[in-house]
Amino acid sequence: QVQLVESGGGLVQPGGSLRLSCEASGFTFSSTFMSWYRQAPGKERELVAAITSAGGRTNYADSVKGRFTISRDNAANTVYLQMNSLKPEDTAVYYCYALRPVNSWGQGTQVTVSS
Repeated sequence: QVQLVESGGGLVQPGGSLRLSCEASGFTFSSTFMSWYRQAPGKERELVAAITSAGGRTNYADSVKGRFTISRDNAANTVYLQMNSLKPEDTAVYYCYALRPVNSWGQGTQVTVSS
């Protein structure tokens, strides 16, 4: 019943921007901390950003701080990841994750940064 559906991935040139969306259903989204992870080929999945239930606090990996912004719209049951100044090393599958007690992953969306 829990569903997390990512969208917005694609191919972008270095220096470009993308906005990822994750639409949630099947749980009380407004009470749930949300996060974005990514996994590049041959690498372990890593936390990119996290946001509290009301959006008042955020946290970012050092590698994306200043370039990425996590936000949420609780009325729309959606969490976003705005990605600016993209670099080739940002290429990965990006996953939405709902924290405790939901503990559920989305299916992932591919982001490729390349000329």
